Amino acid sequence: MTKLAHLVLEDGSAYRGYAFGARASAHGEVVFATSMTGYQEMLTDPSFAGQIVVPTYPLIGNYGINARDYESRRVQVAGFVVREHSLRPSHSLSERTLDEYLQAEGVAAVSGVDTRAITRRLRTQGVMMGVIAVDETPEDALARLKGMPAYGDMDFVRQVTTESAYDWNSPLWRQPAPETTRRILVSDYGLKYNILRMLRSRGCEVVAMPATASAQDILDRNPDGVMLSPGPGDPELLDYAVDTTRGLLGRLPVFGICLGNQVVGRAVGGSTFKLKFGHRGANHPVKDLQTGLVHITAQNHGYAVDADSLPQDVEVSHVNLNDGTVEGLRHKSLPAMTIQYHSEASPGPLDNEYMFDRFMEMVGDGG
Repeated sequence: MTKLAHLVLEDGSAYRGYAFGARASAHGEVVFATSMTGYQEMLTDPSFAGQIVVPTYPLIGNYGINARDYESRRVQVAGFVVREHSLRPSHSLSERTLDEYLQAEGVAAVSGVDTRAITRRLRTQGVMMGVIAVDETPEDALARLKGMPAYGDMDFVRQVTTESAYDWNSPLWRQPAPETTRRILVSDYGLKYNILRMLRSRGCEVVAMPATASAQDILDRNPDGVMLSPGPGDPELLDYAVDTTRGLLGRLPVFGICLGNQVVGRAVGGSTFKLKFGHRGANHPVKDLQTGLVHITAQNHGYAVDADSLPQDVEVSHVNLNDGTVEGLRHKSLPAMTIQYHSEASPGPLDNEYMFDRFMEMVGDGG
């Protein structure tokens, strides 16, 4: 690992390290994630599309890459920046190293940088665009970066969504799949496989739908409920998803997760805004206002719903205890609820699976 590389941020700051993974350049919005484990799930999480991810935990790759922990069909991050990565992973399920995996996927990465310094800068200045530069000076990389589009100007959902509808029939890990009693359609804004696993384990026939599917496309399949998945990017660019959601509300139960929460918020007339550095990791405290309980949650988002913009028939159901932002919504008269965090985890704590059970209660026994 002797090939020099730099992470260059749009404010001109540069961090020198060594290239691993694909020996290539990459650009995207630079964000940090606080999970101590779960790097394979992070790499394959579509909500990270268009972003260069900086884990705050210093050692990455120590348990390798396995066949079980994929959350989508490919690596989704634009680039990866770590303090140290392991060339000798130790785990019974490991099939290859992180370096080998990123090389095979064509994803550029940098190790040996001060990830604490990067995280402190992003927390102070806010997330910003950046570029991984190999065989290029930081000055040349910065000049090139200034000509690239900003993260908030691009619709990444269209890049990560499925091209056509498909049934989820993959076997569940360590448990038999129960007989199906309900049909749930999942609007794929950038879903993680664990959402589909959670639904299947609860006796659901699960169908993933393209993000561009219309309300009528969904209703024609006679679902018992619809889930709106997480995904990347600015919800203000997703008028097609908002229009579809508006056409579903009141016609069948709707459950939105993360970006799905923001889409529902906009569908009922609310607005969204960009957070300074977002919530990404597995240790975010959220209060459930219905029960008064506080849960540690997995999160991955850079935008939030503005609570003051919501109509009177929609109430905030969960709040973030770090910054007071909206973490969930509930419609007072229609069967619709949302959460901003990731109840499916992967990575993160599984404390919040109960939200899938609440959705099942809303759906009922099905058709």
